[in-house]
Order: sequence, then C-alpha cells, then structure tokens
Amino acid sequence: MTALDNNVPAHVDPDDVSINPSNNPSMADVIAERVALSRRGLLMGTAATAALTFVGAPLLARDAAAQAAAPAAAAAASSLKRPVQLGFRPVAKSLADTLSVAEGYSASPLFRLGDPMAANIPAYKNDGTDAAATYAMRAGDHHDAIQYYGIDANGRYAAAGSTRGLLVQNHEAITPMFLHPNGVTTTGTGADQKRTVADEVMKEYYVHGVSIVEVEKAANGGWSYKQDSRFNRRVHTLTPMALSGPAATPAYTGTKFSPQGTQTRGTVNNCASGYTPWNTYLTCEENSMGYFRRVAATDDPKRTDKEKRSLARYGVAGTGRELWATVAPDTADNLYGRWNAEATGATAAADFRNAPNTYLWNVEIDPFNPDAMPKKRTAMGRFAHEGAVLAPVVPGRPLVWYQGDDSRGEYIYKYVSTANWDPADATRGLAAGDKYLDNGKLYVAKFNADGTGEWIELRFGSDKINANTPGYAFADQGDVLVNTRLAADAVGATKMDRPEWGAVDPVNGQVYMTLTNNNAALRPLTAVDAANPRHYNDKRVNGTNQFGNANGHIIRWQEAGDNHASTTMRWDIYLFGARAGTDPQNVNLSGLAAENDFSSPDGLWFSNATGVCWIQTDDGAYTDVTNCMLLAALPGTVGDGGAQARRTITSTNADGQTREVATYVGAPAGDKVRRFLVGPAMCEITGITETPDGKTLFVNIQHPGEDTPVANIADASKFGSHWPDGGMARPRSATIVITKNDGGVVGV
Repeated sequence: MTALDNNVPAHVDPDDVSINPSNNPSMADVIAERVALSRRGLLMGTAATAALTFVGAPLLARDAAAQAAAPAAAAAASSLKRPVQLGFRPVAKSLADTLSVAEGYSASPLFRLGDPMAANIPAYKNDGTDAAATYAMRAGDHHDAIQYYGIDANGRYAAAGSTRGLLVQNHEAITPMFLHPNGVTTTGTGADQKRTVADEVMKEYYVHGVSIVEVEKAANGGWSYKQDSRFNRRVHTLTPMALSGPAATPAYTGTKFSPQGTQTRGTVNNCASGYTPWNTYLTCEENSMGYFRRVAATDDPKRTDKEKRSLARYGVAGTGRELWATVAPDTADNLYGRWNAEATGATAAADFRNAPNTYLWNVEIDPFNPDAMPKKRTAMGRFAHEGAVLAPVVPGRPLVWYQGDDSRGEYIYKYVSTANWDPADATRGLAAGDKYLDNGKLYVAKFNADGTGEWIELRFGSDKINANTPGYAFADQGDVLVNTRLAADAVGATKMDRPEWGAVDPVNGQVYMTLTNNNAALRPLTAVDAANPRHYNDKRVNGTNQFGNANGHIIRWQEAGDNHASTTMRWDIYLFGARAGTDPQNVNLSGLAAENDFSSPDGLWFSNATGVCWIQTDDGAYTDVTNCMLLAALPGTVGDGGAQARRTITSTNADGQTREVATYVGAPAGDKVRRFLVGPAMCEITGITETPDGKTLFVNIQHPGEDTPVANIADASKFGSHWPDGGMARPRSATIVITKNDGGVVGV
C-alpha cells in the first residue's frame, strides 16, 4: 500500500493485517490433538514416517469418486520427466541496485512502465509529465503475474509457438511519487485529505489493471515487443466488465452504473493470475477493498447489522488508499464518486454502496478477442484472490482451480466445475467460461491433526450455511459467494498465514502454496501449530529482533487418489524460509545454506517444459542481507522427508517462553534448491512464465525503489533505485526476458 502523505515512505499492506475475527482453528486447536496423539505413542519414532505416508488411508479410501478417477488423473500428471539436477551455479546474495542472474544466462528489460503500446503513443519521458490520456495505451505499473500464449503466423493460438506470442500480465498497484512530477497533489490531512488534480487520478486509473502485448523473438535470439500490434490492449479501472454467475444480481452487485448488477467498471489490485484450457486469462483481484472510501461514522447508521458485518469482514472502511473518491467536481458518469461505498441514495440503484461487491473476483479476459468484454466469474468466490491455479486437465473430468486468500488468518479454496471437460470447448473463448466458470462447487480447506485434510463445500442450505447461521444469516447462494469469507468462517475452515501463490506440480499433480510470513502478534507462541510451527527471533544484521515466523514457508498436499476433485487430501511442509546458519532443529528446518537461503516466499510456478519449481520472494525481513530473489527447485513428493519427516520444534518468544509442537517436514533442500536471480534494490520478484520450448523465461520486477520517501522526489540521487534505466532515472517496474547463452532450456 502506498502512502499519500508526501513526507511518509510507503507501506502498510492490507494483507499484513488480519480482519478475520472468527474462532476457527488456526491449527493451534488441531495441534493439541496431535500432541495428545504423540503422547500416547501413536506418532513416535519410525512410526511417524509411516504415519505421514499412510495416515488417513482409510479416510482417503472412502472417496470412491477419487479412486475411480485415479488412473486417468495420475496419467495426466506424470507424463513429464523432471531433471535430476539443476544446470547452473547458484547466484550470490546482493544488495546492489542491479539485476544478477546465473552465470551462462542473459537477462534484459523487455516491457517497462510507460512503454508505448500503439504506434501513435510517444516514447516515455519518465519524469511525471507524460499526458494522462496516453497511459490508456502504455504499459502499466507494478508488473505482477504474467502468462505467455504462443501465436502462429495467422495470429491464432499455437500451443507450441515459442518465437511469437502474447504476454498478458497484471499491474497490481502503483508507486505514485514516480508517476507524477512532484508526487501526488493533495489538500488537507487525515480524513479530510483530498485529491485536487483529476489528471493525476486518471493516470493512476490507466496504469492499474492488465496489459496484453505481442512479443517476438529475432533471428539472433533477442526478444522485443511489437508496439503497433493489433493485439495490444489495456484493461484497466475504466474498462466495462460483465458480472457473471450466481452473485450477479440487483441485490448484491446492483449499482447506479448497473442497477441489475450485470456490469461494473474496471478491475484493480490485480496480483496473481490463472489461465483456462480454452486459452483465456484469469486476472485475480486481490486487495481491492482498500481503494473504496467509507467513513463508518457517517455510513454505519444507514446500514443494517448484516451489511455492517459483511463490510467489516472485508475491511471496507477508511478514506481509500489513493483517495480517488475525493476528486471534485465529479463527472456525470461518476468516474470518481463510484469509489465512494457509502449509502448516499435512497436505494442501492442510486449510489455505489454495492460497488465493493463488484470487486475481489476472478476476471476472465480473452487475449485473442479485443472485442470480448471481460467477465467477472462470481461462482469462484469473492475474496483477496492470490491466483487461480489450474489442476491437470483430464477429458471427462471436472476442471479444478486452487485459490489463496492473501491476508493473514485467511483460507485456501478450490473451485470444481460442474461440467466435465470436453476438449471441443478449447476454441470457444468466453463461451466456454460461461459453461465451466459460472456453475461449480466452491470448497475451503480444513487441515486435520492426523496429517490429512478435507475440502468443505460452501453451499447455501448446508448444515452451517443457511438463514440461521449465527452472526450472519445467509439468504441464498449469491450471498454465500459475495461473502465467501463469512461462509468459510461458518464451516470451520483452517486459518492460514497469508496464503499467496499456488502451483500444481506437472510431474505428479501435487499442489503447493506459499505462506509468505507472519509476525509475533498474529502468530504468537500460543498459536504455533503443525502447519505453522515456528515462532523465533530472526535477528537482523543491525541487531533488530524479528519475532514470529518472519521468513515464511511452503505447504503442499496430495489429493485423494490423485484426483483434484476429491474432498480429502494429505499434507506436509515442503520448504521453510530461513537465514543460513540459524538453528537447524527449530528454525532452518530445510537445511538452507548460503546458496539457497531465502525469506518470504510469494510467487510460485512450475515449468511445464522441465518440471522445475520457481520460487519468488517479496520480502522485508531479509533485505538487510539481500534483495528479493528467484530460486529454482527440484521438489520430490509429499512425505519425502524420510526419517526426519516428523520433527518436534521448540519455539521461543521474546520473553524466553518456549513451546514444543510436532510437524511434518519435507526432504532437506540440499542442492535441489538454488538461487537463480537477485533483483535490484527495494523490488519484489513476481510473475513468471515461459515459452513452450522452455528456452525463454519472462519474469517481472515490481516496484524497484518503492521505499523512497516522497520528500526525496526533487533529488534523484536519493532515489532508492534507478533500475532499469540507470543513471539518475526514476525506477520503473519491468518485464525481463531471460535466455541461456547457448540457446538451451532454462534451468537445466
């Protein structure tokens, strides 16, 4: 989150603050049962390893549908052979304002903030003076998730197209001080602070959202983007969008703009993403609620108790992170007032009280059809979407997407289509989306004490989601989908630590998800548990103590019968982030060394060409030692920890109190995890995709120099970064292209 006060550096991200007041287990309740089992000798010694391998087998066997589908699902997941070792030497940690990549590779900027995307758009000045209207066809800011689609000579999708394609990518947020000549122009302070320059706000509207740009590989192996391509397109906060699925009704999504609730304007805070088997793109709206203005003291008296419960659970309160609603006078079509979520009219059709309900969805975009209106798919649930990860596709079986809710104390979800996959739908565009994404079952994860887990359907009329649900009386399935978090609270889902990116291993179909980190307040010693077992002092170089789980970890699971539509699973922890040299028994459980230690895993992605797992970091806990990074990994399988699978961890807080918990740990990292790239100063490494032949990797570098105080805008020498242009230039988010110098496959 970027502060607007011109004397204050950026930061308090909404995903760093828990707004989950439920009493659902955060695994702390689960661990009490597990510890009790341990005391009875059921999980001791070598029996523990067997427990992880076989525990829950009767439970898994009960899933008859999963067992019946297992052969087809397993075959789909196991056709790829992973290399036995990584083919590069690790990159050293670095605090330099440069991009460091493994020896034998080249990395160069391809598509930067402000780059023109149409023939009539001038080159970017990068001094804040570029006209606001030109940003409608310039690259956006804060490059995030990205997807490559190969195209043939006729401009049609080509599954094997590795020399020409479309890059579709998110632009999550902005660094306002570098967009405008002197930072943001405002008057007033606190709740009375207002934006005074409409063109600044219009510029910010455009640089959020999604870019679609054509790229091509030259004969010499270099890549460039095509400025005048007919495919180039921006989707931003002003783009008309359809609302589709069960929640798109006047009661939930109706506004002055669309009283019937079938349309809205724009998409914002697009973080991770997903894709479909019919070659469309899913951009995932994350912390959109922070953009809305709602002053509770003014609005609460006009709201029902049920409305206030929903607004609180989603954090719709405050003045709005960019103050977009404060521009005056407003336009006839409410370009600014639409960000005011207060009840100002007689009904919802007269104002924008329901506008927050038109965000936090997965948005489907057809990159091959510029005339197709994007659709927000409400059947997939409303929360801070951190990706929509497609499981292996099996004809005749449902399609499955995994989703994290990126906020501390939130949940992990999956969506299972009602329709079974028909390959004939692979060319139907958004019409296929209507079939598979508007009708399905939404589940939330619950992790059990015995190492198994279950997926609980969020369905109106179930035992715990109905008109009599304590604390929030649901009206129908549309209500369940608009208030997915409240439904997950009601069924007792397991609270997790910032579930961010997910990824499915194409070799064996197992699912991975990053749990980026947590602090001492939200992961106290009393709440350490099997899935989040560490509370420790991560002491920085300057001596500052960081208690909690500052470095994060990655959890993984295997679905029953290797069928992703099943309702049971088993899990372990794949990797723990940690500083090299820290306590191997209680902190550095994965045995990380200088060549592969990391903190705050965020982005996560598997190569479909090699099976290599790529891990990206978004960190503030280890940046006293190194900038954020990209690592490559060759993972094994759930339960591969062998003799060390069951570990007893001792956590210690600032008062010297200790607590022991049992957890399950994957195999040591060893040489199977290596650092591949380190980014420039103050950046996040995020977003990654590849060409089908695996010879080109596209990676996004987000917000270099982000923590520069706005007061330094007049002195370029005080910018926190000058990447990628160097000299005294303002920093710019950018997509980089990585190739192997010998023309080979990346990473192996």
